[in-house]
Amino acid sequence: MFEILSTVFKYIFIIIIYYFVYAIIRLIYLDISTTTHTGKKLSGKNPYLKLINRRETLNFRVDESYFLDEEKTLGRSNKNEICIKDPFLSGEHAAFLRNKDVWYVSDLGSKNGTYVNDEKIDATPYELTDGDTVHLGQLNFIFVDVREV
Repeated sequence: MFEILSTVFKYIFIIIIYYFVYAIIRLIYLDISTTTHTGKKLSGKNPYLKLINRRETLNFRVDESYFLDEEKTLGRSNKNEICIKDPFLSGEHAAFLRNKDVWYVSDLGSKNGTYVNDEKIDATPYELTDGDTVHLGQLNFIFVDVREV
């Protein structure tokens, strides 16, 4: 009887060790996959929003950068092209619009507002230039337009 119990515990212990190794490998994979941009391949001519905040200090998932290859809305709702679950973002917080080669941001009536270079903006589209800081909720982004560099 003792041999059977010993064998059962041995296999349970081996399963626990394998599960622990699996969990560590999974965490490493998730960490690596969030540091690289996945999705469609973009050319170097598209502007993007680069996160300034340290992601470790935020209690929600946010990517390091968001490419603006087309007009996009940003907010907490899943209906947005850029969905970030920041509790200080509105469901539909801001829109990034393009007119020819010029990018604009406009506030969509958010409760906490949208700020560009520490200036509160409204629904009127505000022209973005390379290096502008965009503040939304708890997040700070830099608008990077590689064509202007």
